[in-house]
Amino acid sequence: MAARSYGQYCGITTAVELITERWALLIIRDLLVGPRRYTDLKQGLPKIPTNILAARLKELQEGGVIRRIALRRCGLVYELTEYGRDLEPIVQALGRWGFRSMGDPKDGDIVTADSLTMALRTAFRPEFASASLDFQIQVGPVELRAQVGAGELKVFQIAPPTPPVGGSLPSGDPELQFITGPGIRHLIAGTLTPAQSVEQGVVTIVKGNTKLLERFAELFRIDT
Repeated sequence: MAARSYGQYCGITTAVELITERWALLIIRDLLVGPRRYTDLKQGLPKIPTNILAARLKELQEGGVIRRIALRRCGLVYELTEYGRDLEPIVQALGRWGFRSMGDPKDGDIVTADSLTMALRTAFRPEFASASLDFQIQVGPVELRAQVGAGELKVFQIAPPTPPVGGSLPSGDPELQFITGPGIRHLIAGTLTPAQSVEQGVVTIVKGNTKLLERFAELFRIDT
């Protein structure tokens, strides 16, 4: 358990003591994408001091939120327990709430494969996912492949290279491939139409067309 105690007998207090120490929620965010080695977590959170990472992992294990297991392909990894996985709708709700105040990125702000994956999962609207869409999105050095169908979203990491604990990439080529940056939030928020995002250089379509980008915008939306 975290050393901090608020001295109150309350479920919210317990949650705050468990998961709101600095960096804890970002560790949980990345583990919601999949199991990660210590080195994977450090690379995904480059500004976290190693002593803080070690401390947070220890606290989250003691709180029953994560566990450490051995996998044949890559040794020891951290993964969320069932109790920890229950945090996904809470983390996504926080993401939607925070999205409204993001603004422009600050100097040094980065997008990681896990943060972009969780952003897609947070913005995903399964009620619009009766038809399929296979797309590839690139934001700086991060590149993901995603497939939507039957109300489900699957995301695969292309670059940086997938950690050994990740799944294999799907075969074939995506029907839509595009390059974007922080301005993608305007498309997801609906303040830019797909056509406007292309005209203004927010999105560069490498493969596919604006019609498919309209499908993307329908599937991924956070109203602000």
